Amino acid sequence: MHDQENEINNGSLPWFGIPKLFPFIKKYIPRILFMVMLGMLASFLDSVWPLFNRYALDHFVAEGMLKGLGGFIAVYVGLLILYVADNMLCTYRCGQVEMSVDRDLRNAAFNHLQELSFSYFNRNNVGYIHARVMSDTGKIGLMVAWRLMDIVWNGSYIVSVLIMMFVLDWKLAIYIALLVPVVVILVSIFQKKLVVLNRQIREINSTITGNFNEGITGARAIKTLVIEDKIQKDFEKDTERMRRTSIRATHFSAFFTAAVTMMSSIALALVLWRGGLVTIADVKRIGTLSVFLSYAMGMMEPIQHVIVTLSEMISIQVNIERLTTLLNTASDVSDSPEVLEKYGDTFHPKKENWEPLHGDVEFQDVSFHYPDGEEYVLEHFNLQVPQGTNVAIVGETGAGKSTLVNLVCRFFEPTEGKVLIDGRDARERSQLWLHSNIGYVLQTPHLFSGTIRENLRYGRPEATDEEIMEALKLVSADRIVAQMEKGLDSDVGEGGGMLSTGEKQLLSFARALLADPRILVLDEATASIDTVTEKAIQEAIVTVTKGRTSFVIAHRLSTIVGADIILVVQDGKIIEQGSHKELMAQRGAYYRLFTRQYEELAADRASVDE
Repeated sequence: MHDQENEINNGSLPWFGIPKLFPFIKKYIPRILFMVMLGMLASFLDSVWPLFNRYALDHFVAEGMLKGLGGFIAVYVGLLILYVADNMLCTYRCGQVEMSVDRDLRNAAFNHLQELSFSYFNRNNVGYIHARVMSDTGKIGLMVAWRLMDIVWNGSYIVSVLIMMFVLDWKLAIYIALLVPVVVILVSIFQKKLVVLNRQIREINSTITGNFNEGITGARAIKTLVIEDKIQKDFEKDTERMRRTSIRATHFSAFFTAAVTMMSSIALALVLWRGGLVTIADVKRIGTLSVFLSYAMGMMEPIQHVIVTLSEMISIQVNIERLTTLLNTASDVSDSPEVLEKYGDTFHPKKENWEPLHGDVEFQDVSFHYPDGEEYVLEHFNLQVPQGTNVAIVGETGAGKSTLVNLVCRFFEPTEGKVLIDGRDARERSQLWLHSNIGYVLQTPHLFSGTIRENLRYGRPEATDEEIMEALKLVSADRIVAQMEKGLDSDVGEGGGMLSTGEKQLLSFARALLADPRILVLDEATASIDTVTEKAIQEAIVTVTKGRTSFVIAHRLSTIVGADIILVVQDGKIIEQGSHKELMAQRGAYYRLFTRQYEELAADRASVDE
């Protein structure tokens, strides 16, 4: 279960969650009010048409005269033109409000996601987040426009009809009026159950979306592991659970609608019985009976529409709650109001106040455990990294090598102590200021859909083609561009899918260097590159790290023997630190790691020679 799901209460939500949406819809209130007025006018005109039938029966049919027929037709046609124009304008306004609210909610959700820390994405999978931003926002936009209009239009029609019926014949009107409390009672009975069932459906849908996403993105792994059958069974299990829960919800909705339809039919029968007796006694009242029959029959569909719409709005409460919970989720890493005032935020930076970053880093009595954990992975750790220092971090896979780098980059905050950048607590300046001065190359590179040029310019939007080519040459990636038909304008495909892992790694390395960062982080950045290319990159690293502080998380220890400081991590804790020469002399964990890799490399070379 995703962490946010547990924060959603099981009670019914007042006013269909509209107060939670008010910040997003307040600027559209004039449009919504105009839309509501158009809907009320249309519903009023709907309720007027039977009165034309009554007038025609009483004046033209009963009296056998055509006097005033021209005026009657003119008024009828005039109202019909007004009705059509009102419908067109109302439909336009509804669509406009829906698309505007949908856009604003998606922008707000996506922008907020950009400000959340890594821990949020660790706790929530892609499918869950995707459903919040795309599916939930769409349903909310639909509710604010079309579902609201359904309630206004049909509700106004019911009220107008009831008023007209009481004016015409209050005794007959009572039979129809009895439907209103029945509807209210049925809504209150079924509301809570429908909310619970629809919440379950949304949760299952998030799981299905997440599994579907993993089935696509992990297609290669699924095929190589030959687990298609298991993946299929798991997916079918979730879809079957979705089917069963949806059927239960449909049963409740169907019974809900059928019960009201039955009550409406009973009321119609009573009107026919009672009205028929009155008409037999007074033939002149046949026009009034005709109006009542039209209203009684015409009210059945609006009442059902209101009920169905109320049911949908009840289910959309879940979407509102989930989306607003996302929007209200605070980041584990955030800037203080004072910092935001001076340096700006992610989307409104005040770069004129940004100081230059030199690259001095210091861990000052730092203790740290992850937000979703209790065990400390760093305790009272101290380390000074002067500008231009090359720090290597080594250890077994899963030992926790990325923790230090995450703290330097402020992807996480220290639980205790401080991380100082240029002598000041990193929290005293903005995240964007820090991140703008850091170049980060991941072990698993990610490229965005678009051309090579567009991807490299993410590091520095104003970079010229000459600067781009220089960065590419520095990491031996210029050959990639030379081999592609369109050069820098070549499309890399979704996620860089048209390139090999090694090629993507080289391009991501060039992108980081193009940004000219003061702090360079290489997270096993040479792991996916062949030996020849790795040697070229190592030579380039020596050049580009001069005057820059660099943190290198390394798997191949031969690549970091020249580092100024080597930190050895084991079980999330730093157990050794020093230069290569110092650590080898200690004959400890680093010595064992290095000699084992050396022996494995020698064995591999011997097998190749044979």
